[in-house]
Amino acid sequence: MNSETSPGAERDRLDKQRLGKEDWFLWGPYLAERAWGTVREDYSPGGAAWEDFDHEQARSRAYRWSEDGLGGICDCEQRLCFALALWNGRDPILKERAFGLTGTQGNHGEDVKEYYFYLDATPSHSYLRYLYKYPQTAYPYARLLEENRRRGRHEPPFSLCDTGIFEDSRYFDVEVSYAKAGPAEIHIRIRASNRGPAASPLHLLPTLWFRNTWSWEEQSGVKGELRQAAVPEGVAWAVEVVHPSLGSYYLYGRQAAEPLYTENQSNSERLWGRPNATPFVKDAFHRRVIADDRQAVNPDHRGTKFAAWHSRMLAAGESTSIDLILSTQTPAQPFAQSQEVFALRSKEADLFYRDLLNEADEQDGRILRQACAGMIWTKQFYHYEVERWIKGDQSPPPAERQHGRNSGWLHFSAAHVLSMPDTWEYPWFAAWDMAFHCAVLALIDVDFAKSQIELLLKEYYLHPNGQIPAYEWGFGDANPPVHALGALKVFRAERVQRGIADIDFLRRVFNKLLLNYSWWINRKDADGYNLFEGGFMGLDNISVYDRSKPLTTGFRLKQADSTGWMAMFSLNMTMMALELATEDSSYEDIAIQTFEQFLAIANTVRGRSEHGVTLWDPDDGFLKDLVLRPDGQYQRVNIYSFVGLIPLFATEIVDRRLLANVPRFARVLKKHAGGLFRGNAICACPVHTNDRGEHILSLVDEQMLVRILTRVLNEKEFLSPYGVRSISRIHAELHAIGHLEGIGEATIDYVPGESTSGIFGGNSNWRGPIWMPTNYLLIQAIEKFHRFLGDGFQMAVPCKVNREMNLKEIATLLTGRLIAIYRRDANGLIPAYPAESPFQKDPHWKDLILFHEYFHGDTGLGLGAAHQTGWTGLLANLVLRRYRQNIPEYWRDQPKTGGQCK
Repeated sequence: MNSETSPGAERDRLDKQRLGKEDWFLWGPYLAERAWGTVREDYSPGGAAWEDFDHEQARSRAYRWSEDGLGGICDCEQRLCFALALWNGRDPILKERAFGLTGTQGNHGEDVKEYYFYLDATPSHSYLRYLYKYPQTAYPYARLLEENRRRGRHEPPFSLCDTGIFEDSRYFDVEVSYAKAGPAEIHIRIRASNRGPAASPLHLLPTLWFRNTWSWEEQSGVKGELRQAAVPEGVAWAVEVVHPSLGSYYLYGRQAAEPLYTENQSNSERLWGRPNATPFVKDAFHRRVIADDRQAVNPDHRGTKFAAWHSRMLAAGESTSIDLILSTQTPAQPFAQSQEVFALRSKEADLFYRDLLNEADEQDGRILRQACAGMIWTKQFYHYEVERWIKGDQSPPPAERQHGRNSGWLHFSAAHVLSMPDTWEYPWFAAWDMAFHCAVLALIDVDFAKSQIELLLKEYYLHPNGQIPAYEWGFGDANPPVHALGALKVFRAERVQRGIADIDFLRRVFNKLLLNYSWWINRKDADGYNLFEGGFMGLDNISVYDRSKPLTTGFRLKQADSTGWMAMFSLNMTMMALELATEDSSYEDIAIQTFEQFLAIANTVRGRSEHGVTLWDPDDGFLKDLVLRPDGQYQRVNIYSFVGLIPLFATEIVDRRLLANVPRFARVLKKHAGGLFRGNAICACPVHTNDRGEHILSLVDEQMLVRILTRVLNEKEFLSPYGVRSISRIHAELHAIGHLEGIGEATIDYVPGESTSGIFGGNSNWRGPIWMPTNYLLIQAIEKFHRFLGDGFQMAVPCKVNREMNLKEIATLLTGRLIAIYRRDANGLIPAYPAESPFQKDPHWKDLILFHEYFHGDTGLGLGAAHQTGWTGLLANLVLRRYRQNIPEYWRDQPKTGGQCK
């Protein structure tokens, strides 16, 4: 291989991937940390996914749809998998996968009880680093279950650290690194370090296996084989891999180990009391290593699952390394260049991230890099064919399956690499999460981000009626319509990065999004009032009422957030149509249609429609939900939450370029001068221009913006030291909402931490905490207003003792507070972690980042899923914004017109 490198080496690999010259995506971190307890593996009558296939079964039961493992990789179709297994000489089971509590066991829902970290990654997967902290004493499975079961919802979850298992640093740091010499030559290094004060045993079992695709009736006979191979120079052992579609590979080991072979087939005898189909089954390595059962493994050194058993006794502070190579090649000396490969790929990763943001300080640079690494590591293979799943495989499924979960999605058929929120707590795609993921991924690999946007719109995902599947627990749930937002984000990101616009991509996406847009218009505005419903809309418990359930007959809940999302969706579609119309004027008609829909929504929001139903409360200067009575009268839900901030997201800037080829659309704008619609002022004026000749399309005008932001920037209301709360802090005292017809007596509490309610499983909370995606969109909306209004537009900011600030300064203020969650404060502590946590000062923990799902509304403490880089990965975008606050040159350099903003 070429030992020379350059700042563009990683970009070169991505270009070759895009052009189809080299397949660097053939192998990647596509292996989940958890495959048990998923909907796909659930074959129970009542849909009890957590219980039907639990952690206790996982070591013995073959997975039907996908695999899991510690810090693993696999090929893009998950035919062949590699991961690490461990044993400390004391655990009751071989550690092959991460342990955690199920949705019913945890006092705040599902919760992984392990410490692992995605340290580094390049988007081509040329370099990957994973760290796992493995305790030296017996893992406290029973204690974690019992203590969390004992605790109520008003108590915090009981974590692995809380057990005291890491006291005196009695654990191993086990790091797994991958460096590719080429698309199909992967060098692997496993390094284990004893951080404790005494010698301790450690067994390391790098494991290679095939996903079981042969035990299911439709695919019987499609089976690969792993077998002992000849050993080249400098190699201690070797395995030959033969697979019908993947081809031939070899796994080489540099250090001596005991080879173990078995089959990746269920241990039916242990699980169900039935005879095994083969004497060698999935849990053979557990039985061989822990129970010393030599009959468990195949003495003929062949099978579909292999492990190399390395036994070590590590003194205090001692480290050991294991080197392996997985390759299609059979070189004479496989490890001759291994050190060089690792050094080169590590240097290239440094250059790649330095090129992304060279000016970042050490803390921001670490946040940015680990956020991007987490996004790359959560690219997962997702396999789920609903029709086959409902029909069952070798035995008839329960009758309930025919009309149960996802039964209306028989067309759904997925076997792809998808960006997922989390590899353990949410090892499945979530449509509205993915739009935000793509905003982060576009920073490092815009082509992959584009592919994700397109994938969910393919005919085997998108429902024939136009609905985008939400997530596997309920494809038919309505999540916020943010897919067009994500498409626009990656389209614009590519244009800024490459200086060219991929109009073909935008056209393909737009044409499919029209189906989804029609679904929303027709299904979620049943009365035709331009006020939208949508259920809980991803914001779980933010309302006084479980919004996924119907109200009393005849009553309807009209949601400010659903209506705001739809206004945003309408503007997203308008902007996409205008972009397409720069090359094809036939899209002008659609731009006019979607803009008129936006105006109709704005008209209703302002109470100017014939129904007179308004979401805007002029007395409080805020947007609120409504309960509509059967007689058409309404009652306002007097809650101050992000529900009333979401309408701000419906803001776009139209530059002169977009109007050059759409004269009729330009006339429509003039028709609505002053924000007029049917004689009433209902939105920001679309005709006024700034000095670049830009127009603003927005659901709220400047006066509404100031009134809303006055609440947002008040630390007694929405503003936390760490971002914008999901519910105003005034509800810490203002609980009683009163009697809501169709609902009953309503109360709301400000709950800044974990949820105290079991609604939606109790594993998330929108009644006070800080959530990154909504904060990010709020900042983007403020930035768009600043782009149009300029530095001259200022407002009094309550948190700054009413000092006048422009909108750019306000966006910067919010950005800084969000980033502060993971930066050290004046006391040298990181708010995201408890003060007594090892993450604060321990040299082996203090630079590691857990990207939490959401954050305490007062303290910034990380809450919820602890590895959800997902949309919390937006911290990467915010860090970049901190250093690059100006409008991108593409828009900034457009000719000025001398116009003015009024």
